[in-house]
Order: sequence, then C-alpha cells, then structure tokens
Amino acid sequence: MNIAPQAWPCAATTCTRNLLGRELDNQQQICTPCVSGIRVWLGEIPTQLVVLEGSRQRETVGGVGGRGTPTAPLPGRDDVLNLLGPAAWTDIHDPHGDQTGALPIVGVLGSWVRLIGEERRWDPPLPATAEALALWLAKPRTLDWASRQPWAGEYRDELFGLMRTIRGITRVRPQRRPVPQPCPRCDTLTLTETDHEIYVDCSSCESRFTRDELAIAARITVASMDAA
Repeated sequence: MNIAPQAWPCAATTCTRNLLGRELDNQQQICTPCVSGIRVWLGEIPTQLVVLEGSRQRETVGGVGGRGTPTAPLPGRDDVLNLLGPAAWTDIHDPHGDQTGALPIVGVLGSWVRLIGEERRWDPPLPATAEALALWLAKPRTLDWASRQPWAGEYRDELFGLMRTIRGITRVRPQRRPVPQPCPRCDTLTLTETDHEIYVDCSSCESRFTRDELAIAARITVASMDAA
C-alpha cells in the first residue's frame, strides 16, 4: 500500500501553495515563489523611496486666481512621514498605544536585519539606510537562510504588508502583461507576466512557470507540430 506524502503548506499566511519536494529538501518554510516575491519587494524599495520623498507634502486647497482661500503649506502627510521616519535600533514598547500609522520602513527592515545578523553573526550594513537594509536582506545567502527559518512565514507576511502600504501611497505597482502562449499545463491563453517576477502565472490552473520552462514548452509544441 502506497501512502501519499503529507502536503506541507507554505508558511506565509497569504499563500495557498504546498511546498515541493526540492523546497522541502532545502528545508524551506516558504515556497520559492514567495522567496522570489521577497526579493522583488526588497529590490523595489529604493524606487518607492524616491516617490515617497516626493509625496511628503500635503496638497493645499485654493490659491491665487481661484475662488478658494489659499492655505499655508501643511507640515506633511502623516502616512508618508511615518514610513520615512527614523527608527531606533532597539525594540520599542508602546504600552499606551501612542504609536499610530505604519511603522517606518527602516524600522521594519532593521528589525529583520538585526535578528538575522545576531543569529548568523553577520555585520549589518552601515549606515543603516532603508536602501542599504533592503540590499542586505536581498543578498542570496541572506534570503536563502531566512527562507529556512521557523519565522520565514512571518517575515514574508510583514514585508507583504509593508509593500502593500507603500504601494497604496505611491500608486507605483509592477505592471502585468498577457503572455501570447498557451499554458503548458491547461492549454489556455491565460498566462501573465509581472515586472521583475521570475515566474509567469496562469490564472486558469494557477500554475507558475519560469521563462526557461515556457521556452522549452514552446519548442516541444513546435516539434510536435512539425512531426504531425
């Protein structure tokens, strides 16, 4: 009697995939597409910071030549200032709930850099800017090691929430485009690719393929047609 191996889900709460054999062999706690997503998010942060810096100021209402009454420039947008604000290099306790809004980008990234650096005895980047922290976390050895830790799902979920907050402010999101090729698994024309992602998604069967896999599938299709 053959017993099917137990499915082991990806530890990310917003992911519905089960880990593949090669991912289990690598002792990953999150699936490779989630690891790829983390890499994309970290690589996107420097560009998003440029847009956030330009979004600090609130828009004023009214002005010369209009019917509205001109107003003085406001000190800044709270949501943007929260994200761009400094963060302490130690844990901050807020028993009174005074902290409002999103945590600073430096605070979110810095907490993970500190955790990984302490556990692996790796030196953190200096100066600890958001760009430097993101680059450090995106290093292959750092990301590979992090994906195998018990907290990998929490790590991915926190970065997912951070990027959702950032993109909600900047409105800068990776673009999705249709791929003019049938899905190798379900044969439907529902493949899409997203900027900077290494996987192409099928919305019909929810499969994911690398571009190399799609190229191989295309060559097999052409060879089959020639042989017919």
